[in-house]
Amino acid sequence: MRHEKEENVNIIACVKQVPDTEAQIRVKADGSGIEEGGIKWVMNPYDEYGVEEALRLKEKNGGEVTVVSLGPARVMETIRTALAMGADKGIHIQDAALDGADAYTTASALAAAIKELNPDIIFCGQRAIDDDQGQVGAILADLLDIPQVSMVTKLEYADGAVKVIRAIEGAQLLIEAKLPCVITAQKGLNEPRYASLPGIMKAKKKPVDVKDAAALGLNPSVNAKVVKFTPPPARAAGKIVCGDDPAAKAKELARLLREEAKII
Repeated sequence: MRHEKEENVNIIACVKQVPDTEAQIRVKADGSGIEEGGIKWVMNPYDEYGVEEALRLKEKNGGEVTVVSLGPARVMETIRTALAMGADKGIHIQDAALDGADAYTTASALAAAIKELNPDIIFCGQRAIDDDQGQVGAILADLLDIPQVSMVTKLEYADGAVKVIRAIEGAQLLIEAKLPCVITAQKGLNEPRYASLPGIMKAKKKPVDVKDAAALGLNPSVNAKVVKFTPPPARAAGKIVCGDDPAAKAKELARLLREEAKII
């Protein structure tokens, strides 16, 4: 049986640009940040799940997907990646005063850009792999005064509401939320598509609106900032217990674990 499409859905996908998971991260000598030279920047993997789910929702029900991101000029590349996947348009929030913004300031900027669009549903990644905070989605929902469901692994949309699955230890929660709402995407929600060559070519012509803080009516004030980056301590060299007698080697290993490693 063929079902008619639901009413068109106005969908937002928030994305963040982060260092590639395979990038070699080095902390600046003064601890003020990381050395960005030579780093490959990519879309936050959890945001990819959000973009993919937004596209699937549009393809099934009709509507439009707008990608919103905050950051310096290089962020445009990540927005174009989402557009090449199939999103319709983008908003790039670019302002030096917002560089290094904390979670609340970031969510405030996103909320200012999004509220004018009257969205039905907003997708975010459940966290970003660089700062690993997982705060922006919840703060965004609070600022927009709409429901939020986090770490979603399955979503169904019908009749102006969503039913989602959220995994918890040893079980799953089935949650229903009325629209508009914020959904933070978890691994397992879907398998993000790759951008096709035609999609990449079309993305170059799709509109991206660049806004600064003033255009959004913001007076940026960073409430929290990273004071210092400290790399993890270098790992000590390992030890190899040599010898031909297994019993003697086991005895020496036990001594090392007890006296030097102090774990037994």
